[in-house]
Amino acid sequence: MSKKSIYGLIIALLIPVLCYLWLKQASDTAVIMPRHYLLDTVVENVVKGKVQTDSIWHTTKDIRLVNQMGDTVNLYDQKGKIIILDFFFTSCGSICPKLTRNMVKLQQSFIKGGDVRKKQVDTTIVQFMSMSVDPVRDSVPVLREYANKMDVISDNWWLLTGNRDSIYKFAFEEMKVDKFSEEPINPDFVHTSRFVLIDKNMQVRGYYNGLDSTSLLKLAKDVGYVMMEKDHKRKSEVFQQIIELSWLWLVIAVLVGGFVYYFTGMKKRDRN
Repeated sequence: MSKKSIYGLIIALLIPVLCYLWLKQASDTAVIMPRHYLLDTVVENVVKGKVQTDSIWHTTKDIRLVNQMGDTVNLYDQKGKIIILDFFFTSCGSICPKLTRNMVKLQQSFIKGGDVRKKQVDTTIVQFMSMSVDPVRDSVPVLREYANKMDVISDNWWLLTGNRDSIYKFAFEEMKVDKFSEEPINPDFVHTSRFVLIDKNMQVRGYYNGLDSTSLLKLAKDVGYVMMEKDHKRKSEVFQQIIELSWLWLVIAVLVGGFVYYFTGMKKRDRN
């Protein structure tokens, strides 16, 4: 085999392998976006003779409640912001105080300038919401006192009370907390450790254990991912699809190398 043929064979084998290694490295740093959770329906469309499916994700319905400042507010007042939401009640002696303390830590990560003493949070990105599942006893003054005791910054965190039926309907029909909680939930009393992440389109993007530091760290990261979703979603999907076919690159390399070797050998035999 001539030197030219050997070089051709090396290049034919090397290029696909290098492409594979580059794509593999790029995929390791690609953003894996938090998935959607609540599917309403799947729509089928025929495009150029091919059936394509499109998932219609559930958009959370609005709810009207009262916060710890006595203001009547709506969930959709915060449209365009990411929402972190949980369910609690002020007289809870088990998980609720820890859930609130962990939510405080999350809120403090949005303190402007990193100075916790100033208690000035960035209100443009995330809105925290804690809905009372005992709204009869959790009046506005009770919620305000609880917020002060737990060091809640009211700028972007609402402790909410209101109609009990509306809150429970929201928890079960809109948030589906009974389906995504590790602990069993009594339909007569919502008691869950889940924090729920809702994106700017009012669609649920994650359920997290509010008592677990690892889960809370993932929640904090997912907030960042959802914030930059427009820039990275397509990139992530493309890399994921390419890597799923990465084995094909190696097969192509072997086939190309085999063809080059075979035809080079034939030419050499013809010359002889």
